[in-house]
Amino acid sequence: MIGDVLLSSLICENLRKAYPDAQIDYLVNESTCLVLQGNPAISNLILFTRKQEKSLFELIKLAIKLRKEQYDLVIDAYSKLQSWILVGLNNSKRKISYKKTGRTFLYTDNVIKAALPQTNLGLAIEHRLSLLDPLNLSIEKEVFPKIYLSSTEKTNAIELFDSFGINRNKKTLMISLLGSDITKTYPLEYMAELINYIGENYDVNILFNYFPKQLPDAKKIWDMCTETAQSKIYFDLLGNDLRNFIAIMDQCDAIIGNDGGAINMAKALGKKSFIIFSPWIEKKVWATFEDGKNHTSVHLSDEKPELFDNKKTKELKREFADYYLKFTPNLILPKLKVFLDAL
Repeated sequence: MIGDVLLSSLICENLRKAYPDAQIDYLVNESTCLVLQGNPAISNLILFTRKQEKSLFELIKLAIKLRKEQYDLVIDAYSKLQSWILVGLNNSKRKISYKKTGRTFLYTDNVIKAALPQTNLGLAIEHRLSLLDPLNLSIEKEVFPKIYLSSTEKTNAIELFDSFGINRNKKTLMISLLGSDITKTYPLEYMAELINYIGENYDVNILFNYFPKQLPDAKKIWDMCTETAQSKIYFDLLGNDLRNFIAIMDQCDAIIGNDGGAINMAKALGKKSFIIFSPWIEKKVWATFEDGKNHTSVHLSDEKPELFDNKKTKELKREFADYYLKFTPNLILPKLKVFLDAL
């Protein structure tokens, strides 16, 4: 997914810093490659296709192709079945990944994942950076993922804002309206309440982030918004593709809403964030750069920890709807107010 690919690009950034002249290739899902466009740390993007994902024959063909590159080092930040096959057939002398029972023989270095974060970077970043530890790099590590925009992309976004008559003297907020699936989507009526609170109490511009296929749900939320809130929402200001969204996000001041790729991209652009985590997602992993001011997140477990006693992730995911219903807006609004007041 986009968030995983963006955070894992930190490995490339640090390898480039340590080895300026190296060939650094990055294998990623083809649907995520636009987030890496223009990244100078990456020599080549190798796109992992749906065909390779579904066909063992195609996967082995890719493994043979990669073997011919004669890599000195392979770092597996994915550590799942497909990457195990690619690594197992690779002839690199050094192979690094996370330690997993029954798979350690594939790698020369098996890194143990920390259970708890040591900094406010969050485990998602700390785990990826730990894959560099066996190399003992003599550099100060880069810890902030980056997205690179061209001057043309920035200019086009500015012109788009101007065409909608957006007042640049006001703060502009992007609302991460819907999650990547229903289990990661804050209830629509609750989201509308939060947007109404923002619209009724703050003089800001509000943009909605949603995919075309999510338009019906986006309209449902719009219909539940008050007239005052609707007057501040630029519902039709959308990007045509991922790069357009990134350029639009670059013109915003902050992002608020469901956790996902949009949040991670906004952070990589240096924007402030307020995240609403799904009850089954571990906050300690994905709450990156949490400081209570520039980056704040909320999770039902913060307010009602007793609901999570002896609960496994599978149970939480299966019962996500019941947990979301308990995550009422009144539990979120105090922290949201602090975040908005500090913008």
